[in-house]
Amino acid sequence: MTATTQGAQRQRRLLRPTTKVLPEDARAHNRSMVLQQLFHSGPCSRADLARTTGLTRVTVSDLVSSLMTEGLVTELGLRAEGKVGKPGTLVGLRTDAFQIVAVDLADDERMHGAVLDLSGEVRERRAASVGGRTGEAAVAALVELCRELVAAATHPVLGVGVGSPGVIDHAGTVVQAPNRGWYDVPLAALLHEALGVPVHVANDANTAALGEFTYGGASDTGLLVLTVGEGVGAGIVLDGALVQGHEHAAGELGHVTAVDERDDVDHAPLGRPAPCACGRMGCLETVLSVPAMRRRTAGQDAAGADTALAAVGRRLGIVLAPVVSAMNLAEVVLSGPRELLDGPLREAALAALQERTMPAISSHVELRMTSLGEDGVLSGAAVLVLSGQLGVT
Repeated sequence: MTATTQGAQRQRRLLRPTTKVLPEDARAHNRSMVLQQLFHSGPCSRADLARTTGLTRVTVSDLVSSLMTEGLVTELGLRAEGKVGKPGTLVGLRTDAFQIVAVDLADDERMHGAVLDLSGEVRERRAASVGGRTGEAAVAALVELCRELVAAATHPVLGVGVGSPGVIDHAGTVVQAPNRGWYDVPLAALLHEALGVPVHVANDANTAALGEFTYGGASDTGLLVLTVGEGVGAGIVLDGALVQGHEHAAGELGHVTAVDERDDVDHAPLGRPAPCACGRMGCLETVLSVPAMRRRTAGQDAAGADTALAAVGRRLGIVLAPVVSAMNLAEVVLSGPRELLDGPLREAALAALQERTMPAISSHVELRMTSLGEDGVLSGAAVLVLSGQLGVT
């Protein structure tokens, strides 16, 4: 997609900035403002950029010249308009000049990757079997997939974005991802060393939330994206800002106890508490993860499978109720296999959520499947790179 067609895209959402701009960062901040305006609004003149960003025309002209030298921005000719005076020259983001490699590690069976252009359009896809690999073997498999994707790119690679399960700090170190056997693994640094391009790694649920917020038309007042794969995680956007939490662990709902020996609600259909990869018993992940749901529905007829999934959905709604109520969220978005999540499970979860929250909250909550299909985490991983390399969110 070129800059000339970018303006026809639906308006994308901007995250609210959460840090102050220091004087030494002023040029980088101004640069990102210009790029962000072109990314979200499409081609415009230098005068338009000055008006919308609040920067002087001299500053904008200097920044545009620099961005043209970098190959990120191009002139598109005079704007056709009926205004009095000389028409302005349009400039636009060259969305086809660079590409992004994005990887989704949420799936329990396969690692999914793609090459995207700067507008988020997928150009190539690749996948690799997880094959039960954990620890160093899983890192090696990821490196190999990323190498294959970088080689498949047809334009310079701006960076690599990875959405991974687990608690991940700002440096891209996986503090802990029990299902992958990763503890204090500097994943971003390892991939950067192996690939020679910038790498950005974040929790897969946070990454999915970025994708939904940027490309999926989600609410900017309160959004929770629940990713369901080998594990279960949640990414939260509240009042236009991604919620990170203390120790970068906001949204770890998969490791909230959902089935307790002392709790007989739905006890029969859910069975006894099962051990979790985190070392505890009865976590939400032990009933809601894709492997757990597949085991629960294996050998069942349609009615039996629906009953089993509804029981899981009800317990999900019970877990979600205090979170939705405490944050007054507008949307809860499910990301994972539609055949498991969209139907009895989603309906039962919404019913339980509505039963356990006051009408002022529950009557306005939407519980839906992601609008991005299987590409939610991949889209968000692209946003990681756009944000990290260009300052675009």
